[in-house]
Parts: sequence; structure tokens; C-alpha cells
Amino acid sequence: MTTKHEWDISRRRLLQAAGAAALSAPFIGRPVWAQGKPVKIGVILPTSGVLAAPGQASLRGVELGAKLLSEKAGMPVEFVYADTESVPENGRVAAERLIQDGCTLLIGAWDTGATISAAQAAEQAKVPILVNIASAPQITEQGFTQLFRNFPPATTLVYNAVARIKDLFAHTGVQPKTAVLLHVNDTFGKGVTGGINALWDKLDVPIEIVDQISYDLRARDLSVEVAKAKATGADLLMPVTRVNDAILIVREMVRQNYNPMGIIGPGSPGPYEKAFTDATGKYGDQYMVSVPWYDPTRDLTKQTIASFNKEYPNERFELNVGFSYEAVEIAVDALSRAQSGEPAAIHDALKTTDLKDHVMYGGPIVFNEKGQNPNIGGVMLQNQDSEPLVIGPQEIAVAEPIFPMTPFQDR
Repeated sequence: MTTKHEWDISRRRLLQAAGAAALSAPFIGRPVWAQGKPVKIGVILPTSGVLAAPGQASLRGVELGAKLLSEKAGMPVEFVYADTESVPENGRVAAERLIQDGCTLLIGAWDTGATISAAQAAEQAKVPILVNIASAPQITEQGFTQLFRNFPPATTLVYNAVARIKDLFAHTGVQPKTAVLLHVNDTFGKGVTGGINALWDKLDVPIEIVDQISYDLRARDLSVEVAKAKATGADLLMPVTRVNDAILIVREMVRQNYNPMGIIGPGSPGPYEKAFTDATGKYGDQYMVSVPWYDPTRDLTKQTIASFNKEYPNERFELNVGFSYEAVEIAVDALSRAQSGEPAAIHDALKTTDLKDHVMYGGPIVFNEKGQNPNIGGVMLQNQDSEPLVIGPQEIAVAEPIFPMTPFQDR
């Protein structure tokens, strides 16, 4: 739940942003905001607690979008933030509070548990909610009528990951035969693991998964789990992680001198984050993950990243930033077409979204009957010199893969 202090700080900062937008926004003939009241967009993120790092990154994406894109709404817009403190139940508390505060569109809430609880409040109030990050399939399978998700479900994450893994081995000519799956046991981890189990044989992957080892999200020691993975002797380690546990895994692998042919996170967040590469240095290099990512070849992406680097010179434009930025892009596009701040009008506009030029890899942003964007692509990243680089698909690759990986003691 958001503390009063944090809430007030967020409101002050964003009211200033709203005031700046209002100076250039047309007011004549716009009855909804004719009284000078901006349209309020509520943003729900885990900016403290165990998910604070990706939550803060997502916050930067929203703030950048608010700065660069708000005027495209054609009306003054105010962003109001709420922190879930990484507690799933707080998603609903935050959504209810934002709606009571006058927000007619919500963005959030990053993790699956908080997103579902926030969506329940949005559904009850008939206020649309844009899901920036959260992949559990049930988010769009519960019949929510107010929910729109511009992030792939776990099944698509896994499907795209498998395609990239097969591409990798075809490209390098090196074919592992066995793998061990090491995964966090939260809703996300279970969803991705379930997707792997459902699709692995179906998609004819010529790699046997010899063991599956789970661990708690808040674990501070993964020595036992890493030792179990090492004992399998599998060619590949496939971790499904968040950022903190990904760091723990690499540190344990170094300590235990565990050197499989490669580390590939199928649809796994964490290793591309700056917190990971800063913490692991050369030992985090050559770690691969298959995830939705920005398209580094698009002019719009290059321009957006340049603006981000100017605004946040010590941070990284990555998945959390990109999809959160795009959530703002979708929101202001809907407002510009709705020409109204009323929830029903915004909802109708979101249903007809068709954004062709955007920063993340994939086709036009549209939403199907369940509120899911089906056109999100997946890439294979590999950390090289502490930077996550696209190594596949070849059409947007900016680096060659290093596989098998260099043993830790030789780096």
C-alpha cells in the first residue's frame, strides 16, 4: 500500500508535469476538461519491496513517456502514482484509491498478482486498465472487459523463446542434448514453467529436460539449488528468475565452478537489467535470455533511447522501461482519438488501437477480443561486456552469439 508521504511526493511531481502540459493543450470546445481539470491516469507499480528494481525501471519508462508524449493526447494529462510495495493484494487497494481520486485510466501493475487484484477493482468500477508488464495467461483469461495487455502471455514468451533457442543452435552449429530448469516459484515462474512443460515436446525441441528445481522468490541463498542443478550434469542451465535471484545463481555458479555449455533464461526477466550486470560484471557475460525487447533497428527506438539516456544517464533502457513507455504511448493515442476523459470513451478507443510505429519488437499494437496484443515478438539477448545485445533473430541482430560459454575461471 502506498504511504501517505510517497503519495504526496508523487502527486506534487506529476501535478507540475500536468501543469506544463496544460500550457500547450487546446481547451476550447473540450467539455470534459473545460474547467481546467486534467485527465488523470493512475500508474500502479512495485517501486519498493522485493520487486523495486524493475518497478523503478518501469516508473522511468512512464515518466519518459509522460514527458515526451503527453501533448499528443490533445488535452492536459496528469499521472498519479501508487506503490504496491511488491505486495500483490495492494494492487487492488491502489487501484481503488486512484479511481476514487478521479483516475479514469490505469496503467500497471507489473507483477501478475498485483495486476489481477488491480484489474478486479478496475472491472468493478468500469475503468480501463493497461497492463504494461505481467505475463500470466489468466490475466486475459478471466473475462475482464476493462483490461488491455501490451505484453505477451507466458505461453507466447515460451513459444518465442523456443524459436530463438532453436535458431541459436542452428546458427552456431552446436546442439546441446540435455537441460535443467531452475525456476522461481511465484505465479510468473510457475506460469513459464508450465508453458515450457506444455510446449517443449510439442515444438519438437531436441533437448531433454532432466530435472526441474524450484525456489522461493525471497530466497537469500541458492547454494543448494545450484548444487542440485550442477549434479544433473545437464548441458544447459535454464533459469526462470527475477533479477535478485539471477544474481545469486551466477555468484553460486562461480563459487561452485559450475560451467555448463550455456545459461539460457527462457522468457526470463532479470539478467538484462543494469542491477544484474553491475553486480555480476564479467561473470554475468554470455548469460542469454529470450524475452520481448526493443527493436534496435528502428529510428523511433534510437530516438527514444537517446532521450532516455539524456534524462537518465546512469540507467538502462530495457524491457521494463520500453513496455512502460509504450503503455503511455497507447494511453495518449487512445485519449487523442476518444477526445474525452470518460472511462467508457477511453475504453472504446483502446479497443480500436492500431499503433504501427513503436519501440518494441513486433507488429502493430492492436488488442483482440480478450484485450491481448497478439503481435509482440521475442528476441534472444546475450550479455557481452556487461550490455544486453540482440543476437537473434538475424533481421534485427546487432551481435554474434558466444556459445558454448567461456568457463568462469577463464574470464
